[in-house]
Amino acid sequence: MQLTDEQIKILESKGNIKINAVAGSGKTTSLIEYARVKADARILYLAFNKSVKLEAITKFKEVGLKNVRVETAHSLAYSYIVKNSRYKLCQGYTSFQTKNILKIKPFDEKLSDFVLANHVNKFVNYFCNSTAKQVKELNYSHLVQEPKAKIFVQKYYDDIEKLTRLFLAKMDKGEIEIIHDFYLKKFQLLNPQLKFDFILFDEGQDASPTMLDVFLKQNSTKVIVGDIHQQIYGWRFAINSLDKVNFKDYYLTKSFRFNSEIAELAIKILKTKEHFTNVKAVNIKGLGENDKLKSKVIIARTNVTLLLKAIELLIEDSKISKVYFEGNISSYTYASDGGSIYDILNLYNDRHKLIRDKLIKSMKDFEQLEEYADKTDDAQLKMIIQVVKKYKNELPYLIKQLKINYVNDNEKQEADMIFSTVHKSKGMEYDHVNILNDFISEEKIKNLVNDKEAKFDPKALAEEVNMLYVAITRTKNFLKLPFDLLPLSEQTKYEKYNNIFIADLPMEGSKNNSRESSNNHKKERSKDYQNEIKKTHKQAYQKWTEELDDRLTEMFCFGTPIDEIAECTDRTVGAIRSRIKKLELRDKYN
Repeated sequence: MQLTDEQIKILESKGNIKINAVAGSGKTTSLIEYARVKADARILYLAFNKSVKLEAITKFKEVGLKNVRVETAHSLAYSYIVKNSRYKLCQGYTSFQTKNILKIKPFDEKLSDFVLANHVNKFVNYFCNSTAKQVKELNYSHLVQEPKAKIFVQKYYDDIEKLTRLFLAKMDKGEIEIIHDFYLKKFQLLNPQLKFDFILFDEGQDASPTMLDVFLKQNSTKVIVGDIHQQIYGWRFAINSLDKVNFKDYYLTKSFRFNSEIAELAIKILKTKEHFTNVKAVNIKGLGENDKLKSKVIIARTNVTLLLKAIELLIEDSKISKVYFEGNISSYTYASDGGSIYDILNLYNDRHKLIRDKLIKSMKDFEQLEEYADKTDDAQLKMIIQVVKKYKNELPYLIKQLKINYVNDNEKQEADMIFSTVHKSKGMEYDHVNILNDFISEEKIKNLVNDKEAKFDPKALAEEVNMLYVAITRTKNFLKLPFDLLPLSEQTKYEKYNNIFIADLPMEGSKNNSRESSNNHKKERSKDYQNEIKKTHKQAYQKWTEELDDRLTEMFCFGTPIDEIAECTDRTVGAIRSRIKKLELRDKYN
Protein backbone atom coordinates (compact mmCIF):
# COMPACT_ATOMS: atom_id res chain seq x y z
CA MET A 1 0.00 0.00 0.00
CA GLN A 2 1.25 3.47 -0.97
CA LEU A 3 1.35 5.75 2.09
CA THR A 4 1.09 9.54 1.86
CA ASP A 5 3.82 11.86 3.13
CA GLU A 6 1.59 12.76 6.07
CA GLN A 7 1.14 9.11 7.04
CA ILE A 8 4.89 8.42 6.79
CA LYS A 9 5.61 11.32 9.19
CA ILE A 10 3.21 9.80 11.72
CA LEU A 11 4.91 6.40 11.46
CA GLU A 12 8.30 8.01 12.06
CA SER A 13 7.13 10.09 15.05
CA LYS A 14 8.43 9.70 18.59
CA GLY A 15 6.68 10.26 21.92
CA ASN A 16 3.12 11.45 22.53
CA ILE A 17 1.33 12.78 19.43
CA LYS A 18 -2.09 14.00 18.34
CA ILE A 19 -3.38 13.55 14.79
CA ASN A 20 -6.02 15.84 13.35
CA ALA A 21 -7.56 13.75 10.57
CA VAL A 22 -10.23 15.11 8.21
CA ALA A 23 -13.23 12.98 7.21
CA GLY A 24 -12.30 10.03 4.99
CA SER A 25 -8.55 10.52 5.39
CA GLY A 26 -7.76 6.91 6.31
CA LYS A 27 -7.04 7.39 10.02
CA THR A 28 -7.76 3.71 10.81
CA THR A 29 -5.30 2.68 8.10
CA SER A 30 -2.74 5.07 9.58
CA LEU A 31 -3.17 3.58 13.06
CA ILE A 32 -2.83 0.05 11.68
CA GLU A 33 0.42 0.99 9.94
CA TYR A 34 1.59 2.77 13.11
CA ALA A 35 1.03 -0.48 15.03
CA ARG A 36 2.67 -2.57 12.30
CA VAL A 37 6.03 -0.79 12.70
CA LYS A 38 5.85 -1.50 16.43
CA ALA A 39 5.09 -5.21 16.12
CA ASP A 40 7.01 -6.12 19.31
CA ALA A 41 5.21 -3.60 21.52
CA ARG A 42 2.08 -4.08 23.62
CA ILE A 43 -0.56 -1.81 22.08
CA LEU A 44 -4.08 -0.84 23.20
CA TYR A 45 -6.44 0.62 20.60
CA LEU A 46 -9.45 2.44 22.12
CA ALA A 47 -12.35 2.52 19.64
CA PHE A 48 -15.30 4.94 19.81
CA ASN A 49 -18.07 2.31 19.95
CA LYS A 50 -18.74 -1.40 19.60
CA SER A 51 -19.22 -1.41 15.81
CA VAL A 52 -15.91 0.43 15.29
CA LYS A 53 -14.26 -1.99 17.73
CA LEU A 54 -15.45 -5.06 15.80
CA GLU A 55 -14.33 -3.51 12.51
CA ALA A 56 -10.90 -2.67 13.96
CA ILE A 57 -10.45 -6.20 15.36
CA THR A 58 -11.07 -7.59 11.86
CA LYS A 59 -8.64 -5.14 10.23
CA PHE A 60 -5.81 -5.77 12.70
CA LYS A 61 -6.37 -9.51 12.30
CA GLU A 62 -6.26 -9.26 8.49
CA VAL A 63 -2.74 -7.75 8.60
CA GLY A 64 -1.57 -10.35 11.13
CA LEU A 65 -1.09 -8.02 14.13
CA LYS A 66 -1.53 -10.04 17.32
CA ASN A 67 0.08 -7.49 19.64
CA VAL A 68 -2.89 -5.08 19.54
CA ARG A 69 -5.77 -5.29 22.00
CA VAL A 70 -8.90 -3.51 20.77
CA GLU A 71 -11.41 -2.18 23.30
CA THR A 72 -13.94 0.58 23.80
CA ALA A 73 -13.66 2.65 26.99
CA HIS A 74 -16.62 0.74 28.41
CA SER A 75 -15.44 -2.76 27.45
CA LEU A 76 -12.05 -2.04 29.03
CA ALA A 77 -13.65 -0.76 32.24
CA TYR A 78 -16.05 -3.73 32.25
CA SER A 79 -13.16 -6.21 32.30
CA TYR A 80 -11.76 -4.50 35.42
CA ILE A 81 -14.95 -3.66 37.36
CA VAL A 82 -17.88 -5.87 36.37
CA LYS A 83 -16.34 -9.14 35.22
CA ASN A 84 -16.25 -11.66 38.08
CA SER A 85 -17.96 -9.17 40.42
CA ARG A 86 -21.32 -9.08 42.22
CA TYR A 87 -22.57 -6.25 39.99
CA LYS A 88 -25.50 -6.71 37.63
CA LEU A 89 -26.12 -4.43 34.67
CA CYS A 90 -29.06 -2.51 33.25
CA GLN A 91 -29.31 -0.20 30.24
CA GLY A 92 -30.59 2.69 32.36
CA TYR A 93 -33.43 3.79 34.60
CA THR A 94 -36.64 5.55 33.66
CA SER A 95 -37.98 8.35 35.86
CA PHE A 96 -40.69 5.99 37.09
CA GLN A 97 -38.12 3.37 38.20
CA THR A 98 -35.88 5.96 39.88
CA LYS A 99 -38.85 7.48 41.69
CA ASN A 100 -39.77 4.08 43.14
CA ILE A 101 -36.22 3.05 44.04
CA LEU A 102 -35.59 6.32 45.92
CA LYS A 103 -39.17 6.41 47.25
CA ILE A 104 -39.70 9.96 46.03
CA LYS A 105 -43.11 11.27 47.01
CA PRO A 106 -45.03 14.01 45.14
CA PHE A 107 -44.89 17.41 46.80
CA ASP A 108 -46.15 20.92 46.03
CA GLU A 109 -45.96 20.81 42.21
CA LYS A 110 -47.71 18.59 39.66
CA LEU A 111 -45.55 15.61 38.65
CA SER A 112 -42.87 16.86 41.03
CA ASP A 113 -41.83 13.29 41.96
CA PHE A 114 -41.29 12.28 38.31
CA VAL A 115 -39.55 15.53 37.37
CA LEU A 116 -37.23 15.22 40.37
CA ALA A 117 -36.39 11.61 39.43
CA ASN A 118 -35.66 12.67 35.85
CA HIS A 119 -33.12 15.26 37.03
CA VAL A 120 -31.52 12.72 39.37
CA ASN A 121 -30.97 10.39 36.39
CA LYS A 122 -29.35 13.22 34.43
CA PHE A 123 -27.16 14.28 37.36
CA VAL A 124 -25.97 10.67 37.77
CA ASN A 125 -24.98 10.60 34.07
CA TYR A 126 -23.27 13.99 34.42
CA PHE A 127 -21.17 12.79 37.38
CA CYS A 128 -20.28 9.47 35.74
CA ASN A 129 -19.02 11.32 32.65
CA SER A 130 -16.96 13.86 34.59
CA THR A 131 -13.51 13.83 36.21
CA ALA A 132 -14.98 14.86 39.58
CA LYS A 133 -14.33 12.62 42.56
CA GLN A 134 -17.46 13.72 44.42
CA VAL A 135 -20.93 14.84 43.32
CA LYS A 136 -20.65 18.10 45.27
CA GLU A 137 -17.79 19.24 43.00
CA LEU A 138 -20.27 19.65 40.12
CA ASN A 139 -23.01 22.22 39.48
CA TYR A 140 -25.78 20.39 37.63
CA SER A 141 -27.92 23.53 37.20
CA HIS A 142 -25.38 24.88 34.67
CA LEU A 143 -26.48 22.14 32.26
CA VAL A 144 -30.18 23.00 32.31
CA GLN A 145 -31.36 25.35 29.53
CA GLU A 146 -35.17 25.21 29.40
CA PRO A 147 -36.53 28.08 31.58
CA LYS A 148 -39.18 25.96 33.38
CA ALA A 149 -36.64 23.21 34.02
CA LYS A 150 -34.09 25.71 35.31
CA ILE A 151 -36.59 27.18 37.80
CA PHE A 152 -37.44 23.69 39.07
CA VAL A 153 -33.78 22.64 39.46
CA GLN A 154 -32.79 25.82 41.27
CA LYS A 155 -35.75 25.45 43.65
CA TYR A 156 -35.06 21.80 44.54
CA TYR A 157 -31.30 21.60 43.93
CA ASP A 158 -30.41 20.28 47.40
CA ASP A 159 -32.93 17.45 47.03
CA ILE A 160 -31.65 16.55 43.54
CA GLU A 161 -28.04 16.45 44.75
CA LYS A 162 -28.85 14.42 47.87
CA LEU A 163 -30.86 11.85 45.90
CA THR A 164 -28.13 11.64 43.24
CA ARG A 165 -25.59 10.66 45.91
CA LEU A 166 -28.04 8.11 47.35
CA PHE A 167 -28.70 6.58 43.92
CA LEU A 168 -24.96 6.22 43.21
CA ALA A 169 -24.42 4.68 46.64
CA LYS A 170 -27.10 2.06 45.98
CA MET A 171 -25.33 1.12 42.73
CA ASP A 172 -21.94 0.98 44.43
CA LYS A 173 -23.24 -1.36 47.14
CA GLY A 174 -24.87 -3.60 44.55
CA GLU A 175 -28.34 -2.93 45.98
CA ILE A 176 -29.57 -2.09 42.47
CA GLU A 177 -28.28 -2.80 38.98
CA ILE A 178 -25.54 -0.50 37.72
CA ILE A 179 -25.57 1.52 34.50
CA HIS A 180 -22.72 1.33 32.00
CA ASP A 181 -21.36 4.80 32.76
CA PHE A 182 -21.20 3.89 36.47
CA TYR A 183 -18.58 1.16 36.02
CA LEU A 184 -16.60 3.44 33.69
CA LYS A 185 -16.60 6.08 36.45
CA LYS A 186 -15.56 3.53 39.09
CA PHE A 187 -12.74 2.42 36.79
CA GLN A 188 -11.49 6.02 36.56
CA LEU A 189 -11.63 6.53 40.34
CA LEU A 190 -9.39 3.44 40.82
CA ASN A 191 -6.56 5.26 38.98
CA PRO A 192 -5.51 2.08 37.11
CA GLN A 193 -2.13 1.67 35.46
CA LEU A 194 -2.56 -0.25 32.20
CA LYS A 195 0.23 -2.56 31.06
CA PHE A 196 0.71 -1.28 27.51
CA ASP A 197 3.64 0.35 25.74
CA PHE A 198 1.39 2.37 23.40
CA ILE A 199 -2.26 3.49 23.67
CA LEU A 200 -4.08 4.69 20.55
CA PHE A 201 -7.15 6.82 21.37
CA ASP A 202 -9.54 7.08 18.38
CA GLU A 203 -12.28 9.73 17.85
CA GLY A 204 -10.51 12.00 20.34
CA GLN A 205 -12.72 14.98 19.47
CA ASP A 206 -15.63 13.27 21.29
CA ALA A 207 -13.77 11.81 24.24
CA SER A 208 -15.38 10.84 27.51
CA PRO A 209 -13.76 13.08 30.16
CA THR A 210 -13.71 10.02 32.42
CA MET A 211 -11.74 7.87 29.98
CA LEU A 212 -9.50 10.75 28.93
CA ASP A 213 -8.49 11.14 32.58
CA VAL A 214 -7.51 7.44 32.71
CA PHE A 215 -5.67 7.74 29.38
CA LEU A 216 -3.60 10.77 30.36
CA LYS A 217 -2.44 9.17 33.63
CA GLN A 218 -0.82 6.23 31.85
CA ASN A 219 2.95 5.83 31.51
CA SER A 220 2.52 4.50 27.95
CA THR A 221 3.27 6.44 24.76
CA LYS A 222 -0.01 8.10 23.86
CA VAL A 223 -1.56 8.78 20.45
CA ILE A 224 -4.84 10.69 20.04
CA VAL A 225 -6.51 10.85 16.64
CA GLY A 226 -9.65 12.73 15.64
CA ASP A 227 -11.14 15.64 13.74
CA ILE A 228 -11.82 18.73 15.85
CA HIS A 229 -14.63 19.68 13.45
CA GLN A 230 -16.45 16.39 14.00
CA GLN A 231 -17.15 17.06 17.67
CA ILE A 232 -20.94 16.56 17.95
CA TYR A 233 -21.46 14.81 21.29
CA GLY A 234 -21.11 17.73 23.73
CA TRP A 235 -24.68 17.08 24.87
CA ARG A 236 -23.43 13.72 26.17
CA PHE A 237 -20.63 15.49 28.09
CA ALA A 238 -17.96 14.55 25.51
CA ILE A 239 -14.97 16.89 25.19
CA ASN A 240 -12.46 17.60 22.44
CA SER A 241 -9.32 15.95 23.81
CA LEU A 242 -7.19 17.28 20.95
CA ASP A 243 -7.53 20.75 22.51
CA LYS A 244 -6.82 19.43 26.01
CA VAL A 245 -3.39 17.88 25.46
CA ASN A 246 -0.04 19.42 24.73
CA PHE A 247 1.14 16.72 22.32
CA LYS A 248 3.01 17.28 19.06
CA ASP A 249 0.64 17.96 16.15
CA TYR A 250 0.34 15.80 13.04
CA TYR A 251 -2.22 16.08 10.24
CA LEU A 252 -4.11 13.93 7.73
CA THR A 253 -5.62 16.40 5.25
CA LYS A 254 -6.23 14.20 2.20
CA SER A 255 -9.71 12.65 1.98
CA PHE A 256 -10.02 9.54 -0.18
CA ARG A 257 -13.82 9.47 0.31
CA PHE A 258 -14.97 12.50 -1.71
CA ASN A 259 -13.72 14.82 -4.44
CA SER A 260 -12.45 18.41 -4.37
CA GLU A 261 -15.95 19.87 -4.91
CA ILE A 262 -17.25 18.34 -1.66
CA ALA A 263 -13.99 19.26 0.12
CA GLU A 264 -14.30 22.92 -0.87
CA LEU A 265 -17.92 23.08 0.26
CA ALA A 266 -16.99 21.46 3.61
CA ILE A 267 -14.27 24.09 4.17
CA LYS A 268 -16.68 26.96 3.45
CA ILE A 269 -19.26 25.53 5.85
CA LEU A 270 -16.66 25.33 8.62
CA LYS A 271 -15.64 28.94 7.91
CA THR A 272 -19.14 30.06 8.96
CA LYS A 273 -17.86 29.64 12.54
CA GLU A 274 -15.91 32.86 11.99
CA HIS A 275 -19.12 34.79 12.76
CA PHE A 276 -18.80 33.88 16.46
CA THR A 277 -15.33 32.41 17.15
CA ASN A 278 -11.76 32.24 15.90
CA VAL A 279 -11.20 29.43 13.41
CA LYS A 280 -7.83 28.07 12.34
CA ALA A 281 -7.35 27.67 8.60
CA VAL A 282 -8.94 24.40 7.46
CA ASN A 283 -7.11 22.27 4.90
CA ILE A 284 -9.06 19.45 3.19
CA LYS A 285 -7.95 17.92 -0.10
CA GLY A 286 -10.62 15.81 -1.79
CA LEU A 287 -9.10 12.92 -3.76
CA GLY A 288 -12.13 10.61 -3.99
CA GLU A 289 -13.08 9.21 -7.40
CA ASN A 290 -16.24 7.25 -6.63
CA ASP A 291 -18.89 7.32 -9.38
CA LYS A 292 -21.29 4.65 -8.04
CA LEU A 293 -24.83 5.39 -6.90
CA LYS A 294 -25.68 2.26 -4.95
CA SER A 295 -26.15 3.36 -1.33
CA LYS A 296 -28.50 6.29 -0.72
CA VAL A 297 -29.10 7.97 2.62
CA ILE A 298 -31.27 10.76 3.97
CA ILE A 299 -29.63 12.50 6.92
CA ALA A 300 -31.42 14.80 9.38
CA ARG A 301 -30.33 16.79 12.40
CA THR A 302 -33.20 15.46 14.54
CA ASN A 303 -35.23 12.26 14.94
CA VAL A 304 -38.53 14.05 14.34
CA THR A 305 -37.46 15.55 10.98
CA LEU A 306 -36.20 12.17 9.84
CA LEU A 307 -39.35 10.33 10.89
CA LEU A 308 -41.58 12.92 9.19
CA LYS A 309 -39.55 12.61 5.98
CA ALA A 310 -39.75 8.81 6.07
CA ILE A 311 -43.54 9.01 6.45
CA GLU A 312 -43.77 11.58 3.65
CA LEU A 313 -41.80 9.35 1.26
CA LEU A 314 -43.85 6.33 2.28
CA ILE A 315 -47.00 8.20 1.23
CA GLU A 316 -45.64 9.84 -1.93
CA ASP A 317 -42.92 7.62 -3.43
CA SER A 318 -44.01 4.17 -4.58
CA LYS A 319 -40.46 3.38 -5.76
CA ILE A 320 -39.26 3.07 -2.16
CA SER A 321 -40.24 -0.40 -0.95
CA LYS A 322 -37.27 -1.29 1.29
CA VAL A 323 -35.99 1.09 3.94
CA TYR A 324 -33.30 0.90 6.60
CA PHE A 325 -32.80 3.06 9.70
CA GLU A 326 -29.32 3.42 11.18
CA GLY A 327 -29.57 2.47 14.83
CA ASN A 328 -32.84 0.50 14.32
CA ILE A 329 -36.24 2.02 13.57
CA SER A 330 -37.48 1.55 17.17
CA SER A 331 -34.97 4.10 18.48
CA TYR A 332 -36.83 6.79 16.55
CA THR A 333 -40.24 6.03 18.09
CA TYR A 334 -39.36 5.96 21.80
CA ALA A 335 -38.75 8.83 24.20
CA SER A 336 -35.53 8.78 26.22
CA ASP A 337 -37.58 8.01 29.34
CA GLY A 338 -39.14 4.88 27.84
CA GLY A 339 -42.58 5.94 26.59
CA SER A 340 -43.46 4.91 23.04
CA ILE A 341 -45.06 7.06 20.37
CA TYR A 342 -48.18 4.86 20.70
CA ASP A 343 -48.45 5.63 24.43
CA ILE A 344 -48.22 9.34 23.72
CA LEU A 345 -50.85 9.07 20.99
CA ASN A 346 -53.19 7.23 23.35
CA LEU A 347 -52.70 9.99 25.93
CA TYR A 348 -53.46 12.55 23.21
CA ASN A 349 -56.72 10.66 22.52
CA ASP A 350 -57.47 10.35 26.27
CA ARG A 351 -57.35 6.54 26.12
CA HIS A 352 -55.51 5.80 29.35
CA LYS A 353 -56.45 2.12 29.42
CA LEU A 354 -54.34 1.52 26.29
CA ILE A 355 -51.18 3.19 27.69
CA ARG A 356 -48.45 0.73 28.70
CA ASP A 357 -45.69 3.02 30.00
CA LYS A 358 -46.27 3.77 33.67
CA LEU A 359 -44.94 7.32 33.51
CA ILE A 360 -47.15 8.29 30.55
CA LYS A 361 -50.11 6.50 32.14
CA SER A 362 -49.72 8.63 35.27
CA MET A 363 -50.27 11.81 33.25
CA LYS A 364 -53.66 13.44 33.72
CA ASP A 365 -53.79 14.64 30.11
CA PHE A 366 -51.66 15.56 27.08
CA GLU A 367 -51.07 19.11 28.36
CA GLN A 368 -49.53 17.67 31.53
CA LEU A 369 -47.12 15.61 29.41
CA GLU A 370 -46.08 18.78 27.54
CA GLU A 371 -45.47 20.49 30.88
CA TYR A 372 -43.39 17.52 32.05
CA ALA A 373 -41.30 17.72 28.86
CA ASP A 374 -40.62 21.41 29.56
CA LYS A 375 -39.69 20.88 33.21
CA THR A 376 -37.32 18.01 32.41
CA ASP A 377 -35.93 19.61 29.22
CA ASP A 378 -36.50 16.28 27.42
CA ALA A 379 -35.75 17.07 23.77
CA GLN A 380 -36.61 13.59 22.46
CA LEU A 381 -40.00 13.61 24.19
CA LYS A 382 -40.77 17.06 22.77
CA MET A 383 -40.00 15.78 19.26
CA ILE A 384 -42.35 12.80 19.60
CA ILE A 385 -45.06 15.14 20.89
CA GLN A 386 -44.65 17.18 17.68
CA VAL A 387 -45.08 14.08 15.50
CA VAL A 388 -48.21 13.00 17.40
CA LYS A 389 -49.76 16.46 17.04
CA LYS A 390 -49.06 16.47 13.31
CA TYR A 391 -50.29 12.99 12.27
CA LYS A 392 -52.61 12.09 15.16
CA ASN A 393 -54.53 8.83 14.51
CA GLU A 394 -52.80 8.23 11.18
CA LEU A 395 -49.57 7.44 13.05
CA PRO A 396 -50.05 3.74 13.94
CA TYR A 397 -50.84 2.85 10.33
CA LEU A 398 -47.95 4.91 8.94
CA ILE A 399 -45.36 3.54 11.37
CA LYS A 400 -46.62 0.01 10.79
CA GLN A 401 -46.09 0.50 7.05
CA LEU A 402 -42.56 1.75 7.71
CA LYS A 403 -41.85 -1.34 9.79
CA ILE A 404 -43.27 -3.59 7.06
CA ASN A 405 -40.83 -1.99 4.59
CA TYR A 406 -37.93 -2.05 7.07
CA VAL A 407 -34.99 -4.38 6.34
CA ASN A 408 -32.62 -5.82 8.97
CA ASP A 409 -28.90 -5.12 9.38
CA ASN A 410 -27.82 -8.01 7.15
CA GLU A 411 -30.07 -6.68 4.33
CA LYS A 412 -28.98 -3.04 4.60
CA GLN A 413 -27.32 -3.12 1.18
CA GLU A 414 -30.69 -4.01 -0.40
CA ALA A 415 -32.48 -0.92 0.97
CA ASP A 416 -33.85 1.57 -1.56
CA MET A 417 -33.25 4.29 1.02
CA ILE A 418 -31.36 4.53 4.30
CA PHE A 419 -32.49 6.98 6.97
CA SER A 420 -30.18 8.33 9.65
CA THR A 421 -29.70 11.19 12.05
CA VAL A 422 -26.32 12.87 11.79
CA HIS A 423 -25.22 11.29 15.09
CA LYS A 424 -26.06 7.78 13.93
CA SER A 425 -24.29 8.38 10.59
CA LYS A 426 -20.98 9.11 12.35
CA GLY A 427 -18.24 6.93 10.90
CA MET A 428 -20.42 5.85 7.95
CA GLU A 429 -20.11 6.62 4.25
CA TYR A 430 -22.62 6.44 1.39
CA ASP A 431 -22.59 6.99 -2.37
CA HIS A 432 -25.45 9.51 -2.34
CA VAL A 433 -26.33 11.75 0.63
CA ASN A 434 -29.53 13.80 0.88
CA ILE A 435 -29.39 16.44 3.66
CA LEU A 436 -32.66 17.62 5.20
CA ASN A 437 -33.29 21.26 6.05
CA ASP A 438 -33.15 21.13 9.86
CA PHE A 439 -29.45 21.97 10.26
CA ILE A 440 -28.21 25.44 11.10
CA SER A 441 -27.54 27.81 8.20
CA GLU A 442 -25.12 30.71 7.92
CA GLU A 443 -28.05 33.13 7.77
CA LYS A 444 -29.42 31.77 11.07
CA ILE A 445 -25.96 32.09 12.63
CA LYS A 446 -25.67 35.74 11.53
CA ASN A 447 -29.15 36.55 12.84
CA LEU A 448 -28.34 34.93 16.18
CA VAL A 449 -25.00 36.68 16.57
CA ASN A 450 -26.43 40.07 15.55
CA ASP A 451 -29.39 39.80 17.92
CA LYS A 452 -28.23 41.74 20.98
CA GLU A 453 -30.88 40.13 23.19
CA ALA A 454 -30.08 36.56 22.11
CA LYS A 455 -27.92 34.40 24.36
CA PHE A 456 -25.95 31.58 22.80
CA ASP A 457 -23.17 29.21 23.75
CA PRO A 458 -20.32 29.46 21.18
CA LYS A 459 -19.34 25.82 21.83
CA ALA A 460 -22.88 24.58 21.26
CA LEU A 461 -23.19 26.73 18.13
CA ALA A 462 -19.88 25.35 16.83
CA GLU A 463 -21.26 21.82 17.29
CA GLU A 464 -24.30 22.77 15.20
CA VAL A 465 -21.96 23.76 12.33
CA ASN A 466 -19.97 20.56 12.92
CA MET A 467 -23.13 18.51 12.46
CA LEU A 468 -23.67 19.90 8.98
CA TYR A 469 -20.00 19.25 8.18
CA VAL A 470 -20.29 15.64 9.40
CA ALA A 471 -23.48 15.10 7.38
CA ILE A 472 -21.95 16.46 4.17
CA THR A 473 -18.73 14.49 4.53
CA ARG A 474 -20.60 11.15 4.71
CA THR A 475 -20.88 11.27 0.90
CA LYS A 476 -18.54 9.50 -1.47
CA ASN A 477 -19.23 12.21 -4.08
CA PHE A 478 -22.95 12.79 -4.70
CA LEU A 479 -24.77 15.25 -2.48
CA LYS A 480 -28.24 16.79 -2.33
CA LEU A 481 -28.35 19.92 -0.20
CA PRO A 482 -31.11 22.47 0.51
CA PHE A 483 -30.36 25.93 -0.89
CA ASP A 484 -30.70 27.52 2.57
CA LEU A 485 -27.84 25.41 3.94
CA LEU A 486 -25.37 26.66 1.34
CA PRO A 487 -22.88 29.20 2.72
CA LEU A 488 -24.05 32.68 1.69
CA SER A 489 -21.03 33.12 -0.58
CA GLU A 490 -22.11 30.03 -2.55
CA GLN A 491 -25.77 30.90 -3.04
CA THR A 492 -25.05 32.80 -6.25
CA LYS A 493 -22.67 30.14 -7.59
CA TYR A 494 -24.57 26.88 -7.10
CA GLU A 495 -24.95 26.27 -10.85
CA LYS A 496 -21.22 25.51 -11.10
CA TYR A 497 -21.57 22.24 -9.14
CA ASN A 498 -21.27 18.88 -10.88
CA ASN A 499 -21.84 16.39 -8.05
CA ILE A 500 -23.91 18.59 -5.72
CA PHE A 501 -27.62 18.99 -6.42
CA ILE A 502 -29.21 22.03 -4.76
CA ALA A 503 -32.79 21.46 -3.58
CA ASP A 504 -35.56 23.88 -2.51
CA LEU A 505 -34.41 26.76 -4.70
CA PRO A 506 -36.07 30.14 -4.06
CA MET A 507 -37.85 29.97 -7.45
CA GLU A 508 -39.33 26.71 -8.74
CA GLY A 509 -38.21 25.44 -12.12
CA SER A 510 -40.34 24.26 -15.01
CA LYS A 511 -40.03 20.62 -13.93
CA ASN A 512 -41.75 21.34 -10.62
CA ASN A 513 -44.50 23.29 -12.42
CA SER A 514 -45.03 20.38 -14.79
CA ARG A 515 -45.29 17.97 -11.86
CA GLU A 516 -47.79 20.28 -10.16
CA SER A 517 -49.94 20.31 -13.32
CA SER A 518 -49.87 16.52 -13.45
CA ASN A 519 -50.87 16.30 -9.79
CA ASN A 520 -53.79 18.69 -10.38
CA HIS A 521 -55.03 16.44 -13.24
CA LYS A 522 -54.91 13.40 -10.94
CA LYS A 523 -56.83 15.30 -8.27
CA GLU A 524 -59.62 16.19 -10.75
CA ARG A 525 -60.00 12.53 -11.79
CA SER A 526 -60.10 11.52 -8.14
CA LYS A 527 -62.82 14.10 -7.40
CA ASP A 528 -65.07 12.63 -10.15
CA TYR A 529 -64.78 9.18 -8.53
CA GLN A 530 -65.43 10.60 -5.05
CA ASN A 531 -68.58 12.39 -6.25
CA GLU A 532 -70.00 9.09 -7.54
CA ILE A 533 -69.44 7.41 -4.15
CA LYS A 534 -71.01 10.35 -2.27
CA LYS A 535 -74.30 9.79 -4.13
CA THR A 536 -74.81 6.59 -2.10
CA HIS A 537 -72.72 7.36 1.01
CA LYS A 538 -73.10 11.00 2.05
CA GLN A 539 -70.34 10.88 4.70
CA ALA A 540 -67.79 9.22 2.39
CA TYR A 541 -64.46 11.11 2.16
CA GLN A 542 -65.45 13.34 5.07
CA LYS A 543 -62.75 13.78 7.71
CA TRP A 544 -62.74 11.15 10.45
CA THR A 545 -63.37 12.82 13.80
CA GLU A 546 -62.35 11.63 17.25
CA GLU A 547 -66.04 11.00 18.00
CA LEU A 548 -66.42 8.79 14.90
CA ASP A 549 -63.23 6.89 15.75
CA ASP A 550 -64.55 6.19 19.26
CA ARG A 551 -67.86 5.01 17.78
CA LEU A 552 -66.06 2.76 15.29
CA THR A 553 -63.83 1.32 18.05
CA GLU A 554 -66.80 0.60 20.29
CA MET A 555 -68.75 -1.22 17.55
CA PHE A 556 -65.65 -3.16 16.53
CA CYS A 557 -65.05 -4.29 20.13
CA PHE A 558 -68.66 -5.50 20.37
CA GLY A 559 -68.17 -7.60 17.24
CA THR A 560 -70.48 -5.57 14.99
CA PRO A 561 -70.23 -6.79 11.35
CA ILE A 562 -68.34 -4.41 9.05
CA ASP A 563 -71.34 -3.86 6.72
CA GLU A 564 -73.45 -2.78 9.73
CA ILE A 565 -70.70 -0.41 10.91
CA ALA A 566 -70.60 1.05 7.38
CA GLU A 567 -74.37 1.54 7.39
CA CYS A 568 -74.37 3.18 10.84
CA THR A 569 -71.56 5.59 9.95
CA ASP A 570 -72.73 6.21 6.37
CA ARG A 571 -69.35 5.05 4.99
CA THR A 572 -68.36 2.42 2.47
CA VAL A 573 -67.27 -1.04 3.62
CA GLY A 574 -63.85 -0.33 2.10
CA ALA A 575 -63.55 2.89 4.13
CA ILE A 576 -64.40 1.03 7.36
CA ARG A 577 -61.82 -1.69 6.63
CA SER A 578 -59.20 0.98 5.88
CA ARG A 579 -59.98 2.86 9.10
CA ILE A 580 -59.83 -0.33 11.18
CA LYS A 581 -56.41 -1.01 9.68
CA LYS A 582 -55.15 2.54 10.31
CA LEU A 583 -56.29 2.46 13.94
CA GLU A 584 -54.76 -1.04 14.32
CA LEU A 585 -57.96 -2.22 16.00
CA ARG A 586 -57.37 -5.87 15.10
CA ASP A 587 -53.92 -5.81 16.73
CA LYS A 588 -55.21 -4.04 19.84
CA TYR A 589 -58.48 -5.85 20.51
CA ASN A 590 -58.45 -9.27 18.76
